[in-house]
Amino acid sequence: MPKINAATVAEHRAQQERHLLRVAHAFLEETGRAPSMAELAERAGLARSSVYHYFGSSEALLAALVRDVFPRWAERITGAMAAAPDAGARVLAYAVENLRLVHEGAHAVASALSALTPEDAIDAESSRMHLAIREPLIDALTELGVAEPESVGELVNAVVHAATRLLESGSSFESACASMSEVLGPMAGRSSSAPAGAS
Repeated sequence: MPKINAATVAEHRAQQERHLLRVAHAFLEETGRAPSMAELAERAGLARSSVYHYFGSSEALLAALVRDVFPRWAERITGAMAAAPDAGARVLAYAVENLRLVHEGAHAVASALSALTPEDAIDAESSRMHLAIREPLIDALTELGVAEPESVGELVNAVVHAATRLLESGSSFESACASMSEVLGPMAGRSSSAPAGAS
């Protein structure tokens, strides 16, 4: 039984789980892959057997990381969109904040998690969270009168992914953001009163 360093066993468990998730998150940012249970234990300063008290398997650790990373990513994006003055600006804010998260390393973590979660339950949870992040974009496109907001949302994400590749090829955040804004800027200036399908 691990040594208790909190007022209650429940508090100790929560603290240790939080510590292990921070360590695993840092490992993902550095390496682009999830740590093995042995690597996690070594970095966290715990015995490998102790790690299994908190996460029963690598899959359980990955599921916990998915639950930990995506909500914070969604909060950043929805917060940026909420601060925008109108629907068009919300679309641009969605793209810019996604790109900013890429620049800060969050996207690399999320991509690594998505690629390293083979269990159906984890994949389903990851997909659900991705959809939750995309919902405010679809809402903004709908408010703009876009005829097919789901399809246009995919195109917006394609532009974000293209800007991501610019970052990965060595472009600065400012340069990649400016290029992305050149493409999405007309939408940002579009009136929410425009009729469906209007350009």
